[in-house]
Amino acid sequence: MQNTPRWVRRLDGTPFITYALLAITIIVFALETLAGGSESVTVLIRFGARYNTAIWMGEWWRFITPIFLHIGLTHILMNGLTLYFLGVLCEQVFGHWRFLTIYLVSGIAGNVASFVFNPDVVSAGASTALFGLMGAFLLLGDTFRHQPQVGAVARQFAVFAAINLIFNLFSSSVDIYGHIGGSIGGFLIAGLLGAPNIGEMPRWRQVISGVFLIGVLGFLLHFGYTQALL
Repeated sequence: MQNTPRWVRRLDGTPFITYALLAITIIVFALETLAGGSESVTVLIRFGARYNTAIWMGEWWRFITPIFLHIGLTHILMNGLTLYFLGVLCEQVFGHWRFLTIYLVSGIAGNVASFVFNPDVVSAGASTALFGLMGAFLLLGDTFRHQPQVGAVARQFAVFAAINLIFNLFSSSVDIYGHIGGSIGGFLIAGLLGAPNIGEMPRWRQVISGVFLIGVLGFLLHFGYTQALL
């Protein structure tokens, strides 16, 4: 450890992935605004929003790009603040690259769920990935329930997620399917990757999480693409 350069040790303790995700999100929002406005459907589709017709035509990257797009100032402010507070904590717990993987896989899982269950809507936003971070902490709370601090934080995440999902039920503008899909994706990918900073993940849980993640995503993608043939 003493032979490790000081700047490497300092970087390792900095949530630089969270900062990078925030920076990318803000830059993309600025570009949306300059291109004609973040609330313009035309601009959103051009920048990569989840749009089933385009996905059916082969633009599979639209499962990823919506994570970095936002619709209006309130949307990016809420998600940006949530990303900062949840991201810093999750990056510390899971480590930089596991955190990034959880964030992206959760976002993709949420967009896949939206692709299947909400096909007529153009959608965008980081909330699919943010709900995945909540799902990841629920997994930790269940796996490491013997650790009081982990359990306490997991319960807070569970309450926060439940309140948000309840509000989703009364808001027609919110993609609840994307949020649920993101939560499940975050739960499963966290089970697969583990959290070495807290403890060792049981091997059986990693295997089951990986199998379920691949199986569920595969089934939903197959079902979603077959909709284009109907």
